[in-house]
Amino acid sequence: MEIRRLGPEGTEVPVIGLGTWRRLEAAATRGEHVAVVTRALDAGVRFFDSSPMYGRAEELLAEALGDRRSEAVVATKIWTTSLAEGRQQLARALRLYGGHVELMQIHNLVAWREHLPLLLAAREDGLIDRIGATHYAVIRELEAVMRTGRIDAVQIPYNPRQREAEQRILPLAADLGLGVVVMRPFGEGELLDLDIGEAQLAPLRPFGVRTWAQALLKWGLSDPRCTVAIPATSRPPRIDENVVAGEPPWFGPDERELVHRLALSA
Repeated sequence: MEIRRLGPEGTEVPVIGLGTWRRLEAAATRGEHVAVVTRALDAGVRFFDSSPMYGRAEELLAEALGDRRSEAVVATKIWTTSLAEGRQQLARALRLYGGHVELMQIHNLVAWREHLPLLLAAREDGLIDRIGATHYAVIRELEAVMRTGRIDAVQIPYNPRQREAEQRILPLAADLGLGVVVMRPFGEGELLDLDIGEAQLAPLRPFGVRTWAQALLKWGLSDPRCTVAIPATSRPPRIDENVVAGEPPWFGPDERELVHRLALSA
């Protein structure tokens, strides 16, 4: 699978997606989850990531997509030690998303050896397009999954303060032709709390960057081995700000180093 291509039959997917962890439920408490997803679709976002681990997020995403489901690349997950429950989670996802899921992932590598045959069969039957594996930390077991030759993508944390993926995972993904989904581009949100002013961001303006959030997103996506970043938000206006970071021109080494230094400044 070519880098930056996760859609059906290798079609292009915009590099800014939407994560749903915590934020979609937060939006739902204000009755805004449909507005968040609709705003994302209208802005050109196509990749939506969820999980049964995320409370009601899968259900809320399905509701919000509604009759625009065909415009979305849905990435969700199996998250259980039980093979029987894994089958149930897959079946539930298929029911929610119209009988088809573009990327089905094994969340945090939980019982991945047990669940992988299930997903391989689902891919063979055309129920899912691609298989992925995720983990909240970069660990050696993720390399083992990648080297099976049976998955299509990995989801990993990657931001200027968390760069372990550069050592082994990103090079291996490139060698194997795997897609890379970037989670936690803002850390756990702590990176957005930094007081980074306009003057500090001035060198990045030629790259379309006007905000610190855009700088962080473009930092990760400027690594050509990364396929899509999945910032989460509960506020519709934030969508437009994030999407801008998914457009070229991309940072070079100097710009990435600047963002790295700013991220370590506090």
